[in-house]
Amino acid sequence: MLDSIRNIFSIPDLRKRVFFTLILLAIYRIGGQIPNPGISASALAEFWQAQKGTILGFIDLFSGQYMSRMTIFALGIMPYISSSIILQLLTVVWPYLERLSKEGEMGRKKITQYTRYGTILICVIQAWAIALFLQNLTSPTGAPIVPNPGIGFILLTVLTLTTGTVFVMWLGEQISERGIGNGISLIIFAGIVARFPAGLMSIFTGLKTGDWNPIKILLMGAMMVAVIAFIVFVERGQRRIPVSYAKRVVGRKVFGGQSTHLPLRVNTGGVIPIIFAASIITIPATIAAMIKIPAFETFSRWFNVGMPLYHLLYIVAIIFFTYFYVSIIFNPNDVAENLRKYGGFIPGIRPGKNTSDAIDEILSRITLVGAVYLAAIAILPDFLTSGFKVQYLPFIGNWLDGVMPKWFTQGLGVQFMFGGTSILIVVGVAMDTLQQIEAQLVMRHYDGFMRHGRIRGRRG
Repeated sequence: MLDSIRNIFSIPDLRKRVFFTLILLAIYRIGGQIPNPGISASALAEFWQAQKGTILGFIDLFSGQYMSRMTIFALGIMPYISSSIILQLLTVVWPYLERLSKEGEMGRKKITQYTRYGTILICVIQAWAIALFLQNLTSPTGAPIVPNPGIGFILLTVLTLTTGTVFVMWLGEQISERGIGNGISLIIFAGIVARFPAGLMSIFTGLKTGDWNPIKILLMGAMMVAVIAFIVFVERGQRRIPVSYAKRVVGRKVFGGQSTHLPLRVNTGGVIPIIFAASIITIPATIAAMIKIPAFETFSRWFNVGMPLYHLLYIVAIIFFTYFYVSIIFNPNDVAENLRKYGGFIPGIRPGKNTSDAIDEILSRITLVGAVYLAAIAILPDFLTSGFKVQYLPFIGNWLDGVMPKWFTQGLGVQFMFGGTSILIVVGVAMDTLQQIEAQLVMRHYDGFMRHGRIRGRRG
């Protein structure tokens, strides 16, 4: 490992790429400390204390916690991600975009351009809504978050937040083109990892005050290592479908005749299904925080983090969106048609519809495994922290609370510094980046990070 790290900095081009990536990530972190004008920081901090478990708190995760401090990068990269997802959905139903997606590099550039336009439009809408929301908002103690509301504040906020997101989008694209790794993913990665020092400091503070003990810390560390190892194992998991190519004789040359495989990842959808599910499931709590209607607040408590209904709907939503998203990004009919076009076939299965049905059946099975895996990772930290509050279930809640063991209803008291989604993003992005670095090393005849085998990222 040390030799591989040394090799990275011994290759001029690779060294420049790594330093370029680190510099742009540092610019992103520094720029995220600049506050948006016209907002009371103390009143805003009080308000965000009450937003845990809402969609605003989820968005704050992807903005690197800049949303909760309302800096110029408050919208983060989420508008770009939303625009990309919308374009992917439209590609399925809009023939023009479908044709562009099949035109190679030129089509990809055109779709990227549309994604940028969509990002700006989403930014303007979101920034305008945030400005209107903030200037009519007060902290729990009654202090106004915007001391001087008006059209001037709204226009300034729209301009600042939109410009900030466009700049972050540009940083991500520059990292992807001239640096190492996927720029957008690394920006999200940097925002999540930046919280790690604060988490360590809270542990040391807990040791001094007695809130933490060495056994509890060891238990938390063991749990995190086990979860990370499980994520790495599943993210690398593939179902390899054997594919053979028929021999073709063109003149004096023989083409084809070789055997290869079609890799289908266990977690084909990545983290996108969790983003969809979390956005939907946190809507009731977010609306209740905004409209302050007692009856609706009572109803929304059923959807608070830790409630049985929350966990049940969260799991169902993750499984549904996993199948939904995989059906959009992977079309078995197109794969079967491409295999037939180039003389490929799955041994024992006729080309065409039979091949498509076979691929679809295999994909459906492994997608179920991936969906259950995503649901488990998403709810595991909540379960370890506070357990499943079955006592709030109607009719049978008190009976289940008396029958179930305490570790199931009250959790293990293990405080995760990161949520399940955060760990999934961090591990996945790290694997992808290491895979790209190893590819660069191997291409230049250096040893990779692993002496035996290869690092296989989420797209491997």
